[in-house]
Amino acid sequence: MIYGYARCSTDETKQDINRQIRELKEGGATKETIYLEYESGAKSDRAELNKLLNVVKEGDTILATEVSRITRSTKQLCEIIEFAQDRKIKLILG
Repeated sequence: MIYGYARCSTDETKQDINRQIRELKEGGATKETIYLEYESGAKSDRAELNKLLNVVKEGDTILATEVSRITRSTKQLCEIIEFAQDRKIKLILG
C-alpha cells in the first residue's frame, strides 16, 4: 500500500497542504491513505505521523513531498529511516 504524509506548521498554509496532497496523490497515495498534520516539524511526537508509522507494514511505501515534511530533526530522520529499513518499508521523500 502507498501512504502519504503531509504536514504544515499551521492551518493558515492551506495552499501548501493542498499542493502536498496533490503531489502525494500523483505518487499513488489516496485520500484514505494520506495522513495530514498541522504541527511543527521540530516537534518529535506528532499524532498523525505516529498513526502512520503504526499502520505501515512490510512492502508498504511512505511518500512525503520533502524531507522537512517528515521532520526537521536529523536524529528523528535517522530513526525513521532505520524504522523503514528494519520493516522493509520504502520511504520516498521529495
